[in-house]
Amino acid sequence: MTAETLHALDRLLRDQDEPQLSPQQYKEVFRQHPAGVAVVALRDGERRVGFTATSVISVSAAPPLLAFSLASTSSSWDALSRARTLTVSFLSADQDDVSARFATSGIDRFAAGGWYDLGTGEPVIEGSVSWVRGRVLQRTPVGDSYLVSLRALEHGTSADTTPLVYHDRSYHRIGSHTAI
Repeated sequence: MTAETLHALDRLLRDQDEPQLSPQQYKEVFRQHPAGVAVVALRDGERRVGFTATSVISVSAAPPLLAFSLASTSSSWDALSRARTLTVSFLSADQDDVSARFATSGIDRFAAGGWYDLGTGEPVIEGSVSWVRGRVLQRTPVGDSYLVSLRALEHGTSADTTPLVYHDRSYHRIGSHTAI
């Protein structure tokens, strides 16, 4: 993200002259909002890059679009800024260790295995509830992050697994026992 872009956003927010949440208050709100857990993965030359994301959203069914956000300071941003395609693997309830591994900085997140490459080269996490291979459409700077939008190209699902959920800084398993 360029300094010019951040300054323009700062000016816009200043011009609106409204009280706003502090970063701590904002985090308090979203800690109470449960989110599905996914691993975004891609190839950067011969290197595999992946990270945990709880910000994945469905945008449109026709055309099939999804999006996620990533901090501009993320160690994965450089590779993602060049990627044309990637995968989003939605983790199953027993994959909290996978989520933690892909959220850890400074390690080879793929070294422990548990993934496979599609014929097109992008990695998919084995045992995930579902996955989507997508083409990057836009990388939009927003605040200190980027909103990355994708067109869904192909997918896979597993009907016999339940999703992993993140809520208030901990993982949760949902299933028929939690249905209302």
